[in-house]
Amino acid sequence: MTNRPEFFTCHNGDKAPLPFSKGEYDRRLAKLRAIMAARDIPVVLLTSMQNIAYYSGFLYCAFGRPYGCVVTQDACTTVSANIDAGQPWRRSVEDNVIYTDWKRDNYWRAVASLTQGAKRIGVESDHVTLAARDTALAMLGQPELIDIAPDTMAARMVKSAEEIELIKGGARTADVGGAAIHAAIREGATEIEIAMAGRDAMEAEIARAYPDAEYRDTWVWFQSGLNTDGAHNPVTKRALQKGDILSLNTFPMISGYYTALERTLFLGEPDAESLRLWQANVAAHELGLSLIKPGATCSGITAEINRFFADEGLLQYRSFGYGHSFGILSHYYGREAGLELREDIDTVLEPGMVVSIEPMLWIPEGQPGAGGYREHDILVVGDDGAENITGFPYGPGHNIIGA
Repeated sequence: MTNRPEFFTCHNGDKAPLPFSKGEYDRRLAKLRAIMAARDIPVVLLTSMQNIAYYSGFLYCAFGRPYGCVVTQDACTTVSANIDAGQPWRRSVEDNVIYTDWKRDNYWRAVASLTQGAKRIGVESDHVTLAARDTALAMLGQPELIDIAPDTMAARMVKSAEEIELIKGGARTADVGGAAIHAAIREGATEIEIAMAGRDAMEAEIARAYPDAEYRDTWVWFQSGLNTDGAHNPVTKRALQKGDILSLNTFPMISGYYTALERTLFLGEPDAESLRLWQANVAAHELGLSLIKPGATCSGITAEINRFFADEGLLQYRSFGYGHSFGILSHYYGREAGLELREDIDTVLEPGMVVSIEPMLWIPEGQPGAGGYREHDILVVGDDGAENITGFPYGPGHNIIGA
């Protein structure tokens, strides 16, 4: 029987252009290594899509297989499955090791070759499963596993100039998708037809503006009528009808960086109660925009918007928190949970943070004005205030179509 390798290296082709400069990745790794030194952690094993992409540039597609990035004081090495061949090395800022599937747990053998018997290993406890933890202990020599997820999340929350520039590009792309959707809305058109118009426009714009990127995961949720009640409801084949409440949601993805545009619209003139609710949510949105500034707290901003909705008799219809951080995240990976506008988060906003304001009211079917009302802008916190990088108009003045 041929001696098959458990893992190997193969530099297939040349390194590809990454989303950021080598200096940017060096800056990120230096911050991580400072955390490691302060906590006496000689080796970190990153396993989540968001952290591996953030520190190495490589955004993996798991498809049931484990991936990793081992960081020491001297090296940053991604660990990838042989099914992906040389692409992970081309998209990694430094080194890469490929594991094979000839034998179970070859992934962990590859990881062990990089951790080299370290007795303290940093892991992402919010991502490592119980099964993976047990296997790691058995195959890495029973090390002490130390949670570094909160530290890496905090490091990601303040964006660099390069990150902010990419996020601004995403926001511009979301506006392009919004305009395409706005133009496609008509009575009788289906949610899926309209969603495809927005998605196609954004993918074409990303390809134009970022010719060296990998293109995947850009999407649209376009909802109508009852389907607007949930912010993340999937697209259907429902045909639009006169009088429908509509929800436009564009989500360009550029090298793992997600941005968003969300708007309430109506096909035809809304009734009086729908208009009242819509205007109240717009007022809450504008209040939120005014509150984003350095020194404000997530919980404090939330309390102010809660007070507004309570005064309007609408707080019971609030759907979720009022905003969240942007950067490396997606609907299936990533979240900087320490930077969400919720009652239980006291994080202080500081320059370089990027957050959304996105109030939503949900009125159940059968009640006047039934449907989901949502607006969403992205803001970059600066030294004195915040820059709104979303340009697509909100409110009845622009988003009543065919009245």
